[in-house]
Amino acid sequence: MASNAVMEETLQVLKDHKLRVTPQRHIILAYLVSHHNHPTVETIRDGLSKELPNIGASTIYNTLNTFVDHHLVVELQNGDGSTHYDYFGTPHYHAICTNCGRIVDVTYPGFSNTEKSLEEKTAEISGYMISGNHMEVYGLCPECQIKLGIKKND
Repeated sequence: MASNAVMEETLQVLKDHKLRVTPQRHIILAYLVSHHNHPTVETIRDGLSKELPNIGASTIYNTLNTFVDHHLVVELQNGDGSTHYDYFGTPHYHAICTNCGRIVDVTYPGFSNTEKSLEEKTAEISGYMISGNHMEVYGLCPECQIKLGIKKND
């Protein structure tokens, strides 16, 4: 079960986005806020099986789609054909391994400024009214570099 602080945070996030607070939305969002494992629908269903034993995959998909539409959650493809989800409460981008599909959140001091600058430059060049972004970078994770003999194990 998610902590009381996480449950309160998610309740407020739903209210701030003018989303009806259903038990399913509340618990799924709390799961995403408290788990940074970039879960699939199946992972979420397995993780919530004790709290919501009868929750179906379609309910989870529909809830996640609502969250994506309201920019609370982003969809990630990691190359294995499955869709993963990530709560986007703290600005970050993703590094995705092209070999094993591992997804890592990356942020650093000043990242928000970099992100803002990218959006401003994009608007200037394209004429688009920018409403948000989602950045991904691709490469080989340290473990795959070792497995593939590119890097020695230190």
